[in-house]
Amino acid sequence: MTITTPPPPETTADRTVVRADLEGAVTVPDFLAGAGTLTLAERRLIVEQALVLLEQNYVHLPLKMAMHAVNPVQRLRLLRTQLTRQTAQTMGPEWLFHREMASIFMSVRDLHTNYLLPKPFAGKVAYLPFVLEKATEPDGDHYLVTSIVTGFTAPGFGLGVEVTHWNGVPIGTAVEINGLRLAGSNRAASLARGLDSLTIRPLLMQLPPEEDWIDVTYVTADGSTAETRVAWEVATNLPPSTDLDEVSPASLANALDLDADERDRARKQLYHPDVVRLENEQTETGQLAEPQAVGAADVATTMPSVFRARTVTTSHGTFGQIRIFTFSVQDPVGFRDEFVRLISLLPQNGLIVDVRGNGGGHLHASEFTLQTLTPREIVPEPVQFIATPLNLALCRRHQDGAEGIDLGPWFSSLDQSVEIGATFSSAFTITPSAGANEIGQTYHGPAVLVTDARCYSATDFFAAGWADHEIGPILGVDDRTGAGGANVWTHQLLMQLVGDRASEPGSPYAQLPKGANMRVAIRRGLRVGALSGTPVEDLGVAPTVQHAMTKADILNGNVDLLDKAGEILAGLPVRRLAVTAAFTRAGLRVEVTASELDRVDVYVDGRPIGSSNVTADPIVLTELRASVGAVVQARGYAAGALVASRRVVA
Repeated sequence: MTITTPPPPETTADRTVVRADLEGAVTVPDFLAGAGTLTLAERRLIVEQALVLLEQNYVHLPLKMAMHAVNPVQRLRLLRTQLTRQTAQTMGPEWLFHREMASIFMSVRDLHTNYLLPKPFAGKVAYLPFVLEKATEPDGDHYLVTSIVTGFTAPGFGLGVEVTHWNGVPIGTAVEINGLRLAGSNRAASLARGLDSLTIRPLLMQLPPEEDWIDVTYVTADGSTAETRVAWEVATNLPPSTDLDEVSPASLANALDLDADERDRARKQLYHPDVVRLENEQTETGQLAEPQAVGAADVATTMPSVFRARTVTTSHGTFGQIRIFTFSVQDPVGFRDEFVRLISLLPQNGLIVDVRGNGGGHLHASEFTLQTLTPREIVPEPVQFIATPLNLALCRRHQDGAEGIDLGPWFSSLDQSVEIGATFSSAFTITPSAGANEIGQTYHGPAVLVTDARCYSATDFFAAGWADHEIGPILGVDDRTGAGGANVWTHQLLMQLVGDRASEPGSPYAQLPKGANMRVAIRRGLRVGALSGTPVEDLGVAPTVQHAMTKADILNGNVDLLDKAGEILAGLPVRRLAVTAAFTRAGLRVEVTASELDRVDVYVDGRPIGSSNVTADPIVLTELRASVGAVVQARGYAAGALVASRRVVA
């Protein structure tokens, strides 16, 4: 319908209400009409359980209280006191309770530590039918429309349109204000969250919009100013790929920005139905039976919602690019192997590994992948518990790994913490070192990592590992990653690991009502290498080179960003190291060809069998003592430094 409110002064604005529904979508007022059934006793229980998590499990509590001058525990105590004084008649509307709980959790600026709303909010998403992205030009920032839901129309509104005002507020200011409500660890992360949630809000983590509609002011293609009124809609989101409440390897090694994961699934449903269709064809392993390509230029993949691989041409040469959209998978070895297969099909003279917007997932998938790009031994990031009686009890119960989780390495130091006054346990790795070094380097060209402030959690671990093992330059769209440095567990998962009050009378955990849930950063990650011992949380990973996204990037497939990556790659050496091993009558014959290397050392089952300078001719060696299944490894050196490695099985 048409709204007759006059346009802003000196414009020729058109203002209309437009709805573009997903199946079953309803307006915000219609959705809220059926929401809100928590009793006063249930609210009190939620606050009590939040106190348990933040006081006894939350690993970053001292850091957050010091760094952000907040005290979430005291706020929860005050809320608990207020609730004891209320009655069913005076307790107020439920949305106020949810807002206060969300505000307390968000005050620590930790996207791992969340209050998760109960039904009917859980599993729903509020959305507007378009997406905005920011471009930076010499004259300032510009906010452009980059996706539109099929069926949405407004006069002069289309892809590439620049939005200037949001409900009458300059768009940059609106993004800033919106970002202040959310839990970004640094300003870049806050602005990224503020922009993302302008048009998509997962109701698992965020309250429904206060407004029923938005007035959007924009500049049309002919340069005139127009305005349209767009109603919020609420629909059911796509289900998550991993049940983080069940005891499983994926949930125990989880490091995921859940808000970003929820938003990405909503985006797929709204704007990428082809990917959703392919996801529905995946097997239980999370892969397609046969590789398929989403775009015409893409290399076909068995994991289209995880990877996008293609060849890109820049002014500095032609290179490979692989996007990693998420590390949230069930099978980290399958993830690693598909990554290896895809990059083997791309140009070998340079690789752009693009993890922008990746909110993390399975830590093993993240850290298993690093080995494929470096000859160095990968040291996974070690993690620590905060020293509390509850975490000690948790590790004591699971110190022998009998129930599928081994917390034994952390037990001794927690057991000593009372005597020595330690704040944290000793640090040990979640990702097994053997898995992080199982296959070694497979790609020998130069590689550049592309990051932004939306990189979080397992992606922070990936970026930190990339920097700490000196794999290559980091090209950042923002001045650092999202700075989420922890393993995260849900309240429901903790309750299963320790037991609830009904099954374990000494347990502090109780079942939350109506599907409510919480998450907490349980083990904090520390850097290795030159920054060994430095926490990732709140600090993130800084890039080697920074590039602000331009209008050409936003509207033309990241053209300037890719050109900058190409410029970096063109200045790096392109190495080659190939190894073949076959049995002959004389024994195991090993042939090595290499370039941009000075020397190659060859080992069979860990024993050295030869060392040769690199020439134009292949290096040929024979080993008499080898048997079928022997592991042959070649290590290449330049200027005395190990720069390449290749491992094959005879």
